[in-house]
Amino acid sequence: MTPDTATPPSLSKPRCCGSLILASQLERPGGKLEFMATALWRRPVLGFLILFVAVARSEAAHLRPDFYKSSCPNVESIVRKAVAKKVRETFVTVPATLRLFFHDCFVEGCDASVMIASPRADAEKDAPDNLSLAGDGFDTVIKAKQAVEAQCPGVVSCADILAIAARDVIVLSGGPNFIVELGRRDGFISQATRVAGRLPGPEFNLNLLSSLFRINNLTTYDMITLSGAHTVGFSHCSRFRKRLYSFSSSSSMDPSFNLAYARLLKQACPPNVDPTIAVNMDPYTPTIFDNVYYKNLLNGEGLFSSDEVLFINRLSRPVVQKFAANQTSFFSAFAGSMIKLGRVGVKTGIQGQIRKECTVFN
Repeated sequence: MTPDTATPPSLSKPRCCGSLILASQLERPGGKLEFMATALWRRPVLGFLILFVAVARSEAAHLRPDFYKSSCPNVESIVRKAVAKKVRETFVTVPATLRLFFHDCFVEGCDASVMIASPRADAEKDAPDNLSLAGDGFDTVIKAKQAVEAQCPGVVSCADILAIAARDVIVLSGGPNFIVELGRRDGFISQATRVAGRLPGPEFNLNLLSSLFRINNLTTYDMITLSGAHTVGFSHCSRFRKRLYSFSSSSSMDPSFNLAYARLLKQACPPNVDPTIAVNMDPYTPTIFDNVYYKNLLNGEGLFSSDEVLFINRLSRPVVQKFAANQTSFFSAFAGSMIKLGRVGVKTGIQGQIRKECTVFN
């Protein structure tokens, strides 16, 4: 586990954007735009995807909310207590745990493969796209697992604990509650070489985003909805520096930026900024899970190109407008999309294992 050691600098709240700057280790430059949508739909690949989706749906059908009703009936309350304690220690726990869950599910499925620590530094968490996963997310799952093992040894998977913890941090920060389907088993594979091309980058356009989510049996609507988790997210300056200083040959700055917001970002992220500095993705209510992320997109205050494109593109714009106008609608959709995310690539039945410790295979 890599702990977050940076401390937030103080910053007066500007009129434009509230609390913008803080130090964190939650983001680093992601993968290159090599995940081309056209390549995804070649006929042999399409056949594989159909088979993959069919198998994934079959395994997901074995999940159920009461999976531990007899074997560990208090598992959710045990996890909730551990998560709440961690959130009280540091709010970074919230975005760190959410991001950990997303990264886990999109690589090998929701099987806690991202939790494995390798002495050779070649596990999934060691891939370049995962090096910025905050230590507080890993620590949350590890401590919750220890608490569960104390009462129900050898029963509950790390994958299920991560899924429960992701739901709990959403609720603890003001977001929607929802049922977590359980019965996942922990995977046997965790390799850094399997990560490239499986996670979205900050410069992805709508087609690239939609294609990546579609592979995981998630729709464009799910993608727009799950992007709302950025309401409690953070990012290092390097992830959006190009939008500020070298956008194109005709414009140094992305013209879709709100000018006041861009000026503030340039103050927080000068050209030679300390690489540990990060900013809130929602500068207004950064510690509250709400729909302000979508309101920001309407005003040109999306931090990533992959955020702002959701409003710029006419196909996704109506959903952004709906969520910006109606938080209840966003919450309902987010709960449903999180349940679908939790079904991605799950191992059930005799597949996988129940790890004794989340960071090592049995």
